[in-house]
Amino acid sequence: MPQDTTLKIADRTFQSRLFVGTGKYATFELMQQALEASGCQVVTVAVRRERLMDKQNRNILDFIDRDRYTILPNTAGCFCAEDACRVARLARELLDVDWVKLECLADPQTLLPDPTETLQATQTLVAEGFKVLVYTNDDPVMALKLQDAGATSVMPAAAPIGSGQGVLNANNIRIILERASVPIIVDAGVGTASDVTVAMELGADGVLLNTGIAGAKDPVQMAAAMNHAIAAGRLAYLSGRIPRKLYATASSPTEGSIAAPAK
Repeated sequence: MPQDTTLKIADRTFQSRLFVGTGKYATFELMQQALEASGCQVVTVAVRRERLMDKQNRNILDFIDRDRYTILPNTAGCFCAEDACRVARLARELLDVDWVKLECLADPQTLLPDPTETLQATQTLVAEGFKVLVYTNDDPVMALKLQDAGATSVMPAAAPIGSGQGVLNANNIRIILERASVPIIVDAGVGTASDVTVAMELGADGVLLNTGIAGAKDPVQMAAAMNHAIAAGRLAYLSGRIPRKLYATASSPTEGSIAAPAK
């Protein structure tokens, strides 16, 4: 079995391949517990749309241990390249980081990425020295265009954001993985642990999710399940699954067995 390696993105190296968001939790304390249970090392914060302060006027950043977690600012809620670039620059000043998860959405109903604006924003931010982890659809052609534009990581959607549908087009994800030379992080649409395992078994370098944990009846237990799913899926991918076959194959040896009675 191939020896596993750590996940390297730009100049950062991580043991965990699970990236977890910080939105939609009932309390900051619950978010803290879920992050710990997930085993993640990278957490995303949506600088524009995130509830940075709660009703008690407490700052979310005070509940994220930056010695333990690497913060990945997110441009969620941006619908054009200009807006996304502005938010990325704000995040760099606020959080003192040079990387960003880029989102340029097409419309508020589908929350699908706008390919043109996404590519333009990627080019602009790369030119400004950002390490861009870019959210995109599962189009292999667009994935390569973003890679060629200098994206540090390409993050194809498994399904629409927050839908919980899991990996809808495994074939496209597989093609992206075959062609890409940058880390591929499957992002959006994950609903439960089995969805994470499917993505990892395809060979994805990691999975980013938020709603699947924060929206669960028990976010802390679901975070732990996602942690196990990442490990199981990665191990299965490295092990190499058996091929799918149309007909049965005996699992026990056939040589020396007693022949079936003649009819």
